Amino acid sequence: MSVPQLNDEHRGEEILAVFDTAFGELLAADPAAFRVKFRKMAASAFAFYRGTAALFYHDLTANNQFGSKRGGPYLDDRTSRVWIHGDLHAENFGTYMDSNGRLVFNVNDFDEAYVGPFTWDLKRFAASVALIGYAKALSDEQITELVQVYAGAYRERVHALATGAKSDEVPPFTLDTADGPLLGALRTARSLTRFELLDSMTEIRDFERRFASGGGSIELDAATRYKVLAAFDGYLETLPESSLDRPDSYRVKDVVGRRGIGIGSAGLPSYNILLEGNSDALENDVVIYIKQAQTPAVSRHITDPAIRDYFQHEGHRTVISQRALQAHADPWLGWTELGGTGQLVAEVSPYAVDLDWSDIDDPEEIAAVVADLGRATATMHAAADDQSGESLVPFSTERAIDAAIAADEDGFAGVLVDFAHSYGARARADHQTFVDLFRNGRIPGL
Repeated sequence: MSVPQLNDEHRGEEILAVFDTAFGELLAADPAAFRVKFRKMAASAFAFYRGTAALFYHDLTANNQFGSKRGGPYLDDRTSRVWIHGDLHAENFGTYMDSNGRLVFNVNDFDEAYVGPFTWDLKRFAASVALIGYAKALSDEQITELVQVYAGAYRERVHALATGAKSDEVPPFTLDTADGPLLGALRTARSLTRFELLDSMTEIRDFERRFASGGGSIELDAATRYKVLAAFDGYLETLPESSLDRPDSYRVKDVVGRRGIGIGSAGLPSYNILLEGNSDALENDVVIYIKQAQTPAVSRHITDPAIRDYFQHEGHRTVISQRALQAHADPWLGWTELGGTGQLVAEVSPYAVDLDWSDIDDPEEIAAVVADLGRATATMHAAADDQSGESLVPFSTERAIDAAIAADEDGFAGVLVDFAHSYGARARADHQTFVDLFRNGRIPGL
């Protein structure tokens, strides 16, 4: 599929319009944070792609130029209503400690999760593979093979789940079942400790742990601290009963403010809270964060009011989505409101390690990783359905997806391959346009 040709000026204006819709209010409130965000995005086409989910969905649905209207291939009334990750690219995978105390490698970062067509996740991932492959100087043929591997692994896992495979036949990626770079990430996570995390953020004063000054911490005035603690009380009401077995775990020791400056969190105010944890021992203290939840990019292109009205606010949406998509999610995961705005609450985990692509260069190793990520994607889609405890998707997603793919088995991989090449080229061109806009002062508000 060829890339639709737009002159640079027209495309530049289109990019700026999408940015204004997605980032306008936050950028106006904190332009310095967005200068940091945009400089990170300028570093590479992949970094640009990571930061522009809003542009991706704009392109996906505008004029059907990338073949992704709601009535596209493999989409029907059910497969267009699947809980999706919303920002599924090759770097949104990593480790976490689940509620059973087990280290798991899986999809992470659910800020963009929503309900929509399952193929949108697959296409966003496929285009990211094309960008990574291009950056590693892989040929178009090799990129095609990688996307085919991903599609095949996804298809195989969905079919296994749809036909009633036992859980031990489709195990999660753990220290016992993973290999290659996934196992490497899990082993790195296992080597980390809560003490190291606490040592980097806190100090002992008068026999009690407190947040250390500096390092991005912002001391709060009394009024703000009161509001944050009131929001924390609201958060406690959203936790499952199993998380509240030891009330002393939630005794607050300290609170500080922080300012998000990452690619995904620029301009979002956030707060860290230091808690007692599961014992009086200082090394078992826990840090959680309260962060303003964002409007997911995909939601601007899903018009079903039943989906929109299901969520109280964006914090509630993020948490409900993560609990649906991620088996045995973070036991500290919850939501609250602060200043009338929905907030996400979760642990600052010492065991979170993202998949590092920098040293994954051998095509065979890349293919093995991509296959595992295809299986992880399928497992995620299958988790969030009538068995998840949520009524928004009241059917078996794996059976619906399996049936849709079976109707045109031979064409499935080809749809993703065509999209990967076409949108990968689009993103590389857009990256250059963006860099020129940014360095020449064309982005309003900066």
